[in-house]
Amino acid sequence: MDKPSVSQEYELLTEIAVAYYCDEITQEEIANKFGFSRIKVGRLLKRAKEEGIVEISVRYHPIFSTQLEKQLKERFPISRALIALDHQDEEEQRRQVASLVSAHLNNVLKDNVVVAVGQGRNVASVAETSGAIQGRDCRFICGIGGTHRPGDVINADHISRLLAKKFGGSSESLYAPAYVENIQLKELLLQNGTIKETLDRARKADIALVGIGDMNEDSYMVKLGWFTPQEISDASLNQGVIGDIAGYDFFNARGEHVNTVMDNRVIGLNMEELKQIPCVIAIASENTKAMAIMGALRTGAIDIIATSARNIRTILSMSQ
Repeated sequence: MDKPSVSQEYELLTEIAVAYYCDEITQEEIANKFGFSRIKVGRLLKRAKEEGIVEISVRYHPIFSTQLEKQLKERFPISRALIALDHQDEEEQRRQVASLVSAHLNNVLKDNVVVAVGQGRNVASVAETSGAIQGRDCRFICGIGGTHRPGDVINADHISRLLAKKFGGSSESLYAPAYVENIQLKELLLQNGTIKETLDRARKADIALVGIGDMNEDSYMVKLGWFTPQEISDASLNQGVIGDIAGYDFFNARGEHVNTVMDNRVIGLNMEELKQIPCVIAIASENTKAMAIMGALRTGAIDIIATSARNIRTILSMSQ
C-alpha cells in the first residue's frame, strides 16, 4: 500500500479534528468509522494540534475575570482592571491586552474628549489593533516629546497620529525632544511657547494612555541612549527602583517616586501631573512586569490597569 501524501495526511487529520471538536463525535465512534484503534485516534488528534490544524483557546469566564478585578480593586486604588487571556507568545499577549484597551476606549471616547498619549510598544499596540470602531471628534495629544528616529512605531507622535486616524478627531504633536542632556536645556525648552502650550493641554486631558516599564538593562530607553545600563542597574540595586511610568518616572516597591540621576532629562508629563488627569490607563502586557505593575498601582497615579491574568494572579499573591 502506498504511503499517503502530505496533503492526504492533512486531509485525514482535518477530517478527524472536525469530527471530534466540531461535530462532537466521540473518539470511539471516530475509531469505528475510520477503522482505527481508539489510541491511534488520540494520537492523530494530538498531531492535529501539533501541526496547527487545531488551536485550543481557553477563554476565561467573565466571572473569573470579575473576581480577579474585584480582588485587585480591594487592594489598590484603581477603578478598573482590564484583564486579558494568558498567552505564551509575547506579541500575541500584547495584542490581547491592546484589544481590551481599544474596546474600552471605543466605549468611553466621546466628542471633545482629550487623550494624552505616551510612548512604548504596549501603547503603540492599542493604536495598531484592528476592530469595529465608532468615529468621533476627539483629540490625541503627545504627552512626551519625540525620539531622534522619525517614524518610530513606538514614538508618542506616531502613536497619537494612528489613534486619531483610528478613532477620528485630531492629533497634536509635542515639538520637543523626549530626552535632553541636562536640566538647564530642559528648562529652556519648557519656556518655548509652543512646547509649553502643548504640555498644558496634555495636562488637562480627560484620559492618559501610558506604559509601565521594569528595570531592564536592555530596555528601549537604554537602546536610545537616554540612560546607560549602569545607571539602570545602580537605580535598581542601590535605590530600590523597580519600574517606571511613561518611560522615565521611577518608583520603588511602595510606589514612591525615587530621585535618580535620570530625573530631569525627559520632556513630558510626570507622575504628579498624571495624577491630575481623571483617567490614567496604564498598559503592561509582559509577564516579567508583575513587580513593576504592583509598584505602579501603589503610586496612586493609575486609574485603570490593563495586563494579563497571569500578572494579576502574581500581583495578588505578592501583595497578600
